[in-house]
Amino acid sequence: MIPIQTTKMSNFRWVICALLFLATTINYLDRQVLSLTWKDFIAPEFHWTDTHYGLITAVFSVFYAVANLFAGKFIDWMGTKKGYLIAIFVWSVGAVLHAFCGWGAIGLAGGSMTALTTISVWLFLACRLILAVGEAGNFPAAIKVTAEYFPKKDRAFSTSIFNSGASVGALVAPATIPLLARAWGWEMAFIVIGVLGFFWMGLWMWLYERPHQSRFVNQAEVNYIEQDRDIAEVQNKQEVKEEKTIPFMQCFKYKQTWSFIVGKLMTDGVWWFFLFWAPAYFSDQYGYTSDSTMGILLIFTLYAIVTFVSIGGGYLPTYFVEKKGMNPYLGRMRAMLIFACLPLLGLFAQPLGAHSPWWPAILIGLLGAGHQAWSANLYSTIGDMFPKSTIGTIVGVGTMAGGLGSFAINLGSGRFFDWAAAQGAAYSFFGFEGKPAAYMVVFCICAVAYLIGWIIIKMLVPKYKPIVVED
Repeated sequence: MIPIQTTKMSNFRWVICALLFLATTINYLDRQVLSLTWKDFIAPEFHWTDTHYGLITAVFSVFYAVANLFAGKFIDWMGTKKGYLIAIFVWSVGAVLHAFCGWGAIGLAGGSMTALTTISVWLFLACRLILAVGEAGNFPAAIKVTAEYFPKKDRAFSTSIFNSGASVGALVAPATIPLLARAWGWEMAFIVIGVLGFFWMGLWMWLYERPHQSRFVNQAEVNYIEQDRDIAEVQNKQEVKEEKTIPFMQCFKYKQTWSFIVGKLMTDGVWWFFLFWAPAYFSDQYGYTSDSTMGILLIFTLYAIVTFVSIGGGYLPTYFVEKKGMNPYLGRMRAMLIFACLPLLGLFAQPLGAHSPWWPAILIGLLGAGHQAWSANLYSTIGDMFPKSTIGTIVGVGTMAGGLGSFAINLGSGRFFDWAAAQGAAYSFFGFEGKPAAYMVVFCICAVAYLIGWIIIKMLVPKYKPIVVED
């Protein structure tokens, strides 16, 4: 049992959590610039179709997935301070380089419209590669920092806070990016948002050190953070040997690894689909462009719901653990079952959208909130079951699986939407025809993915079982 401290505990861990939140917000702002400018600004200039955009988002997902396979190992190797700095530098450079795709495509096309379309797609793909490689480091680094700065009982809540940066970034984006694009051109939107990452790097270099090395963290807070360890380990931190890292290939022999892989594979694509396609959906189905007042309000409302509803999702497993006496894993699984039911509301988004576009905005927002709460708890199961030295690797592997799921849904959706639009009344589903029918199909897939994922996870790891690495 940890002895009672007479010194007032510092709370610097929440400053670190705020930095993780800010990095995740910037991360999602950078990836949102394209989704908010392609339909109404870039596509008319370069003659893109849904298939072109679907290809770009899908290939970004593949780049992101492959990079995640190595990003976690890179963060474990470099350490969180240097690793995080390198990651955000790379993705910020990639974000800014998007601005030069337009000028480069026009220069290389030589007046040919076909060449202009093809060259612009390839230039954007190159920039998405750089962006994806850098952004892949965000979540492995953030989860590792969370495991360093928070005890197990607080990790889901702290993770839900920094993970809400994804929805905050998506919330701020529609209120700023289309207006920047309209005022100064879509190129400046990429530049202005991209430079934010360089400001974050300065804050990180100034504020971050591991808890027992930080000048901002006192012994009382260190003991609180280390409460899951044996008392002797807390009092003799300098004598503790470095945890043994699980070899990369050996990670795949554990069912715990596969449960995380399945959870990400089944659900990450849902979030990325709505992140990339929601602005186009409201433009296609209701005629509200991303820079129109109504278009901004609809996207803003959607992500406002995601932001404020999802934060509470991190507290639910804490309630089950502290009030109901469950172990952390059982509490998380109970909470995740509840969150897996929330996306079922997505089944009604398209039908109710026939009456008002506000219904899809609200219901997709609730679906997204369910995803963010689910994701925060899914990430936290890794900290519960794996040694800290391997957390980055496992998160990277799982996030790669999520990227593959996103590749499938984005590439498939782009081609499906163009095909359904060409079919018109010849293709119908649940009373919808043409492209609206295609949206209905994809919404149905997104709605049921979480329950299927939860069932598989429960079958793989029915009870709490932490992994112990033998010397």
